[in-house]
Amino acid sequence: MVRHGGRGWHGRVLAAAVGVTAVAAVTSVWTAQADPSAGHAARGSVSASPSAAGAAGGGEPAARVPVTIAHASDRGPHGVNITIDDGPDPVWTPQVLRVLADNGVKATFCMVGTQAQAHPDLVKAVVAAGHRLCDHTVSHDTTMDKKSEAYQSQQILDAEGMITRASGGVKPQYYRAPGGAFTPYSRTLAASHGMRPLGWNVDSKDFERPGTAAIVATVNREVAGGPTILFHDAGGDRSQTVAALREVLPWLKQQGYSFGFPVR
Repeated sequence: MVRHGGRGWHGRVLAAAVGVTAVAAVTSVWTAQADPSAGHAARGSVSASPSAAGAAGGGEPAARVPVTIAHASDRGPHGVNITIDDGPDPVWTPQVLRVLADNGVKATFCMVGTQAQAHPDLVKAVVAAGHRLCDHTVSHDTTMDKKSEAYQSQQILDAEGMITRASGGVKPQYYRAPGGAFTPYSRTLAASHGMRPLGWNVDSKDFERPGTAAIVATVNREVAGGPTILFHDAGGDRSQTVAALREVLPWLKQQGYSFGFPVR
């Protein structure tokens, strides 16, 4: 996934989250840091442990998972992971769910907190169909790796709460930074809350709407390089994504791939 900063959709989501952000920023005490593993220069140092942040948020923290960014499939070398970002969306998420069901495929849905809060019925539908949830932050800010740790904490933990409440109590099992804007701090914080940082190997480029054929060709060409494939069910017209999934999923089966979830 490329960084999608400056898009109208991102602006609307960010505006919706401003009130939540303002409150959380006042109560946090973290400093700024970015992730060298994501290709950014490190800034500052961690001023307190993420486990302390979990305790401050109330309740027992979830069992810790690795802080490294997951790419592999739990189905082994011939497995693929379908991941769906930025929803849920009342128009496109039901269509994506239908295609997945038609093909007997389970996926991981990386949800934006405000979207989950606005559409709890869709979050519950995703869970009921056997798919997994992933925290994709409150407002999908692709520059959050350049923001303070207070801001990163608010974006991750508030989204976790929004998604969990919308689902009826099912917590996200993964954390995906918008645009891949991971930091050592955000990865450690997410892992301390039981959310494995989640990357991708194949960016289908569906966000750019290059045409169904181009999306299919990208997946077919690049899937041999890694199992985790990125699609979107929100952020604009996703009709090309739905059409591409109808072609890609049977093709992957024909190539001998099985469908799984990212490792935890």
